Amino acid sequence: MIEDPRIDAYIERAALFARPILTRLRAIVRTACPDVEESIKWSSPSFGYRGSILCSMAAFKQHATFGFWQGERVTGDAPSADERSAMGQFGRLTSVDDLPDEALLRDMIQKAMALIDSGTKPPRPVKHPKPPAELPDDLAAAIAVVPAAERTFTGFPPGQRREYIEWVTESKRPETRQRRIAQSVEWLAEGKRRNWKYENC
Repeated sequence: MIEDPRIDAYIERAALFARPILTRLRAIVRTACPDVEESIKWSSPSFGYRGSILCSMAAFKQHATFGFWQGERVTGDAPSADERSAMGQFGRLTSVDDLPDEALLRDMIQKAMALIDSGTKPPRPVKHPKPPAELPDDLAAAIAVVPAAERTFTGFPPGQRREYIEWVTESKRPETRQRRIAQSVEWLAEGKRRNWKYENC
């Protein structure tokens, strides 16, 4: 077992109601998976097994959560509306009584371990392409005046065009929008992408 003292500190900092929940979950995971690898990922306690994420838990102001990286492949149930409103597959946990039966939870942990042993990877979420961003008239007119800027802009893939369009359209004040349009044309004329300053960092 690889223990991480940061999890002890995390539990101590958690709200009073959450401490027994987190302590119980941690104990169950350790019992069910003696080879567990504790760590902190995304600012919350995470439990790994053979280099892969097994499950994780977190505490918030009014609830705690627990979930498996493999999700429904482990729990076998589609999340309810309440569960979808919180991370993990067990909804908003506000007391130890909200936890599933310990034997059932141990079985799920062992199922998650078996999935890792078999090499099964969690499914990647399907990414739906965004529709092309609509070029506003004022930006289109400014770009059209400078042929080099127009060539760069039309040569960009949709995602890079979207970065300029969103930067301009997200302006709150008219003067900010005009400044951003002028800056966009200047950068485009130089063949630069919107975030060129960060590309070589």
